[in-house]
Formats: sequence, structure tokens, C-alpha cells
Amino acid sequence: MTHRVITAPVRIPVPGGKLIEEIVGRVATGHTSLSVAHMVAPPGWGEPAQTPEFLEVTVMVRGTMRIEIGAEPELVELAAGQSIVIEPGVRVRYSNPFDAENEYYAVCLPAFSPEAAKRDE
Repeated sequence: MTHRVITAPVRIPVPGGKLIEEIVGRVATGHTSLSVAHMVAPPGWGEPAQTPEFLEVTVMVRGTMRIEIGAEPELVELAAGQSIVIEPGVRVRYSNPFDAENEYYAVCLPAFSPEAAKRDE
């Protein structure tokens, strides 16, 4: 097959009220080399730190995301219109401690998987 039209993303249920809609990836299309997901995180949302095996690009659409990067965390507040690239093997924690929800796209190379994310317990 030379192409595939994707008519709708696949919603992936997660705790904490975060919306994840995978457009391309292991769940939505069976691709393991790349994943693209649309995310909406509510105010107060946060996830455990992780040290993923994949490169991750975060593209902010609206709101602000707090990102803690590295073992001695550097804090980055990523605003709408900004993007960040986190290299594989770097400890990172994403959160939304702000009063408004945020919206962003996450692109992972290779594709996201819970095992490859290597989340802290």
C-alpha cells in the first residue's frame, strides 16, 4: 500500500482526565517507527517522570506545559506556538500545574509504547 487516509484518531483511555488521540502509531495504524498524538491536559494534570527510549517532539497549540528535564531538573514552560525536542535517554516529566487546560501534539521516533517510555514507579 502506498498511502492510507486516516479518517479519525484512536482515543486511548488514561487516568487523570487527559485526552490522548493517537493519529499514527502502534495502536491507531500499527506503525512502530513513528507516532503522532493529539493531547489535551486538564488543569492540575501531571504524569510520573520517564526516561524514554524514543525522541519526542512536543508542539504546543494552546496553553502552557511545564517540563522538567534531566536528573537535576531544568524547568521549561512551553507556551502555545512553541515546540521542544527531547532526545532519547533524557529524564523528563510533563505537567500542567496551570489554571487552564493545554493542547499539544506529541511526535515520537520510534513510536511511543508504555514499555519504551520507562516511567518511574
